[in-house]
Amino acid sequence: MTIARALTALALTAAATPAGAADYVVIRKEILVERPADAVWQRVGDYCAIGEWLKLKCELVSGTGDVGSVRRLNDTTLEPMIARTGHSYSYGQTAGGMAGFAYNGTLAVEPVDAARSKIVYTLIYDAALMPSDAVRKAQFERIGPRFQGAIETMKALAEAGK
Repeated sequence: MTIARALTALALTAAATPAGAADYVVIRKEILVERPADAVWQRVGDYCAIGEWLKLKCELVSGTGDVGSVRRLNDTTLEPMIARTGHSYSYGQTAGGMAGFAYNGTLAVEPVDAARSKIVYTLIYDAALMPSDAVRKAQFERIGPRFQGAIETMKALAEAGK
């Protein structure tokens, strides 16, 4: 899939829901890390570092890890990077289990002081696009603990470098 097609698919997914009918769910996970932001980002901020801290296969199928790059997770999920700063990136999902629900995520490392930082992982999706309350509940109960585990793993990886 080309970058243009991936980004077009993302835009079409987001545009498919009338604004009044959307039911956006925001899941925000954060954790304090006893390391400076630069050191934490260097350890966990690579676009395919997700493979290590979520324990899945990740490969860049397009780009070099900057805006417009597309990563493939476990051979089925495509996520183009849509924004990046010095200590963050945002992505959407154009193929995979959450692609039909306007799923997007942002990983960021924020400085607290010279020696500490905070990892913040924010996810958003449109629950109105899900077929039932049971699916909405199951997805919410799956995502929250999974990404709590991810930020705990990132913290351990970053602090191990002390």
